[in-house]
Amino acid sequence: MVTEHDVAEARLRIAPYVRRTPLLTLESGALPGLDVPVVLKLELLQRSGSFKARGAFHRLLTSAVPSAGVVAASGGNHGGAVALAARALGFPARIFVPATSPASKVERIRGYGAEVVVAGAVYADARAAALEWARASGALDVPAFDDPLVVAGQGTVALELLEDAAVDTLLVAVGGGGLAAGCAAALAPHGIRVVGVETETTACFCAARAQGEPVDVEVSGLAVDSLGARRVGAVPFAVLAAAGAGSAVVTDEAVRAAQQELWEACRVDAEPGGATALAALLCGAYCPAPGERVGVVVSGANHLRA
Repeated sequence: MVTEHDVAEARLRIAPYVRRTPLLTLESGALPGLDVPVVLKLELLQRSGSFKARGAFHRLLTSAVPSAGVVAASGGNHGGAVALAARALGFPARIFVPATSPASKVERIRGYGAEVVVAGAVYADARAAALEWARASGALDVPAFDDPLVVAGQGTVALELLEDAAVDTLLVAVGGGGLAAGCAAALAPHGIRVVGVETETTACFCAARAQGEPVDVEVSGLAVDSLGARRVGAVPFAVLAAAGAGSAVVTDEAVRAAQQELWEACRVDAEPGGATALAALLCGAYCPAPGERVGVVVSGANHLRA
């Protein structure tokens, strides 16, 4: 189980390598349907363009990296973060991506100096190929979400938020669950609830809550490159369940609308996965109680605007 103490230790380790990202407070009425103030944690301004840098650096800083370097599977954001961390710390990196990864994310990974291998149609295929390479080469595997060190690193987002703003609930997009779980570990001791938000076609956390354990789901749609894990991680699910985390599901259309509203009202340019948590608030999939103080993690911006 990942604890607040683990997240606090991770924060100290990664502090020299990651940015403390800012908050943006939206007043009531700033966005359509938003009749309460909302605090946005702008993690899309993090190094590599998403929160993933936090977990990647923490995994590498706490692990013995062999001469073969590191390997990871990614829909795009995790791969960029691992490539960035590997370059910063002086390690070679090989990143396996599925065919669904956007070209812009693949080029970002290459731009950080990593070797990119396209393997399979979806994230699960790339993950299988990465694990095979780790076994064959001895490279250090850096999981995207199902790892206590990665989860603790991602949770440092919440500790920053805790110092900068008072919230009762934090909405966080869920792919494999690493970010939501890290935030839940950090915030649950303070009575702050995390709600994991997914799209209808990437809803592995919602399915796991219904079954009482992680299960496979089919994934597709607008946010599949960042939220397209077929199964929520065992480690994240255990942390989220223990913390009593909630769940909300939104449509791709709601995500598109949230992206557009963020851009029009704030000039915040989030990718689909990065806008998914806010979509729950704007479309009514999550309805705050009167007086409830809500925070939202805007988690990434690795895309090309049309």
